[in-house]
Amino acid sequence: MVCALAALTLATLAIYPLKSVAPAVSLSVVYLPAVLIIAAYWGLVLGLMTSLVSAAAFNFFHLPPLGRFTIADGRNWVALVAFVLVAVVVSGMAELARGRADEAERRRREADLAAMLARELLAGERTDDALRSTARRVAEALELASATLELRIVDGNDRQVALPLRGPDGESIATLLVPRGLPHETSERLVSHVVPTLAALVAVALHRDAVQAEAVETAALRRSDELKTALLRAVSHDLRTPLTAIVTAGHALGSRSLSAEEREQLSAAVVEEGERLSALIDKLFDLSRLQSGRLEPHLESISVEEVLLAAEDALPSTRGRVQLAVDPRTPSLFADAAQLERVFANLLENALRYSGDQPVRVSVRQLGSRVVVRVTDRGPGIPETEQQRVFEPFYRGAAPGSPPGSGLGLAIAKGFVEANGGTIAVESLPGQGTSLVVSFPVEQAVPA
Repeated sequence: MVCALAALTLATLAIYPLKSVAPAVSLSVVYLPAVLIIAAYWGLVLGLMTSLVSAAAFNFFHLPPLGRFTIADGRNWVALVAFVLVAVVVSGMAELARGRADEAERRRREADLAAMLARELLAGERTDDALRSTARRVAEALELASATLELRIVDGNDRQVALPLRGPDGESIATLLVPRGLPHETSERLVSHVVPTLAALVAVALHRDAVQAEAVETAALRRSDELKTALLRAVSHDLRTPLTAIVTAGHALGSRSLSAEEREQLSAAVVEEGERLSALIDKLFDLSRLQSGRLEPHLESISVEEVLLAAEDALPSTRGRVQLAVDPRTPSLFADAAQLERVFANLLENALRYSGDQPVRVSVRQLGSRVVVRVTDRGPGIPETEQQRVFEPFYRGAAPGSPPGSGLGLAIAKGFVEANGGTIAVESLPGQGTSLVVSFPVEQAVPA
C-alpha cells in the first residue's frame, strides 16, 4: 500500500511539468506504469485499487475544475473512463503474467527438488542409507519443521500425517511422514507433485538395489563355480599324482623279487608322497576355513625370529638354503604363532621352488610404524600383469617352465596375514627375482 501511494504521488507530480507540452487530458498514461508495477508485484486487487485511486487523483488534481471530484467537460469523462478501463486491463494482464511467472518458478523449484532427490536416492549404493538425507531435502524445500521417510507402511499419529508412496503396481512401498497442520498450498503441493515424484524415485532405487543384489549374488555364484572348477582340477591332478605314486609303490612292495635297497627306496617314496598329499590336504583345509570366515587367531606375544626358524624347520628342503637376517631391535608381535608359521612356511616353500640352487634371503626389521619381513628369491621374477593374481587360490604362473605347485600357498599366506592384522605384497622385476613383503603395524608390537 505504501508503494502504491508513493507511485501515485510521483505520477501525479510528474504530470505538472508535462502540461506545458501536452494537454492534461492526454497525460493519464503517466499513471499506467505505476498501475502495471503494483499489479505485477502485489497482485490484481491492489492493482485495481491503484487504478481507481489513480483515476480519482487525475480527476482531482488535473481535470478542471481542479480540487474537486467533478468534471466540467463531458469529453473528459470519456478520457477518464477510457483510462480506468485501460488501467483495469493492464492490471489484469500484469496479474496474469505474475501468475505465470509464479507457476514457472514453482515448477522450477519442483524440478530442482526432483533432481536433488534423484541424486540422494540413486547416487548411493543402498536406498536405506539415503532415506534420512532425502527426507531432510524434502523438509528444506517445503520449509517443513521435519520429515521422515520409511521403507514400510506407517500409520500417522497426533503430530504427523502419513503419506503413502506407491509403486508402479499401486502397492505401498514407503511412507512419508510430515507434520500436521500444514498450509493448504503446501499440502496441495505435497500431494500433487512431491509425493508422486518421490514414489517414482524410491521405486527406481529399490529396483536398483534388487538388481545390484542379484548381480552380487550372480558374481558370487560364478566365483564359487570357478573355485569349484579349480578345486576339481587340483583334485584331479595334485591329489591324483601322489595317490598314484603311493598305489604304484604299494603294489611293487608286494613283489618277492625286490632287493632290500629297492624295497627301502619304494618305502621312502610312499612316505614322501604321503607327506606331500597330507600337506596338500592341510592347505585345502586352511583355504576352506579362511573362505568360510571361521578362522580366529589366538593372539599372544611372539618372536618373529622364532616363528621363522620354526617355519624353516618344518621344511626339510630348506636346510642351508635360507639366509636369515633379523634386526635385534625388532620388537615382538602380538599375533597367532601357528598361523604365522604357516605363512612363512608357505612363503619359503614358494621362494625355494623358484630360486633353483640359489639361496633365499629373509630379512626382518622395523621400518617406521611397521615391522617388515621380506622373503626374496633369485628366480625369474613375475611379470607385472600377473603380480595382482599371485594371491588368488589355485593360480599358477603362466610362464613356460614354471615349477609345479598347488597354487594355494600364497592365497593361504595372504588370508592368515590379514587375519592377524597385517598386509602382504609382491615386488618383482622380470629376471631379477621376487620379494614377498609381509608387514604388521607397530601398534600390534610389544617391547622385545
